[in-house]
Amino acid sequence: MDKKKKCNLNLNGKVISLVLFIALIASFLTGGFGIKSKLFSPSEQKIGENTLSFVNNNLLQPGTSASLSKASCNSGVDLCNVQFNVQGQKIDSYVSSDGKIFFPEAINIEDFKASLKSNQSQTQEEVPTSDKPSVNLFIMSYCPYGLQAQKAMLPSLDLLKQEAEIDVNFVNYAMHDKEELDENLLQYCLQSQNRSEYIKYLNCFVEKGDSSTCLGDLDFNKSKLNSCIDETDKEYEITKNYNNKDTWINGSYPKFSVEDDLNQKYQVAGSPTLVINGVQVSPNRTPEAYKNAICQAFNNPPKDCEKTLSQNTPVASFGTETTNQNTDASCN
Repeated sequence: MDKKKKCNLNLNGKVISLVLFIALIASFLTGGFGIKSKLFSPSEQKIGENTLSFVNNNLLQPGTSASLSKASCNSGVDLCNVQFNVQGQKIDSYVSSDGKIFFPEAINIEDFKASLKSNQSQTQEEVPTSDKPSVNLFIMSYCPYGLQAQKAMLPSLDLLKQEAEIDVNFVNYAMHDKEELDENLLQYCLQSQNRSEYIKYLNCFVEKGDSSTCLGDLDFNKSKLNSCIDETDKEYEITKNYNNKDTWINGSYPKFSVEDDLNQKYQVAGSPTLVINGVQVSPNRTPEAYKNAICQAFNNPPKDCEKTLSQNTPVASFGTETTNQNTDASCN
């Protein structure tokens, strides 16, 4: 090999080395080889603590808290596994290695499909039958999903009012301030005193959201209703506790303890919660699906169960509009 060729080879080697060095630096700056995330990600303990704080402050229902069991980051992927303990139950979740993106859980697709199929087939089988089913729909009066469930239930409340015992009940805390406490009290007393007028009122309220307007067209004893509201308020200290934030759940939610015994009995955790013959069920929020859920709880379904109701899903708000999207969202 002559001297000129040898120099060219050396020069080419230097150029290649320089190109590879520049590529390495570029990859480092862009995170292409994962080096950036490893060098600059928070410590595993810090990621675990930050994720725990986020879960406790934003995702869990009032009165429930999680503790951190473990936090570990996988060197092969930019994900960290964070394990929590919630009321004795171990929960695996994941967070990006920079601590910014939270994944509540990893889902095994095949296991999930099998579980979903099993749950769907067992939902009604687990509800005991009776001659006159007992139905409890727990809501917060200003919760959009509670309003959605009430609109889905109202046709059955009218259709099966003689054959089934269908009650609207109230979650034992409020998420929509004082107006929700006041509305809960009004509906609780109106339902207990005049059921037929309450159904008329509810049909109006879920559409217009205006209690004064909806009360105006009813035939009821106003003095008796007001006395019930005042007495119930005092007995359960609703307004008194509202004015004392030390009594609020987690300092955020005022209590509504009027039906606390039923909330405890049926383990109600949010609005809406539907209980049929003592068992929580979650049918699609359509009038037809709610009717079917109730009718399957009869020993001998009445003739009215053969009637077909609307299969449209009411919107999760005040109004009469419907949507094509089913949801199991709730206020909790």
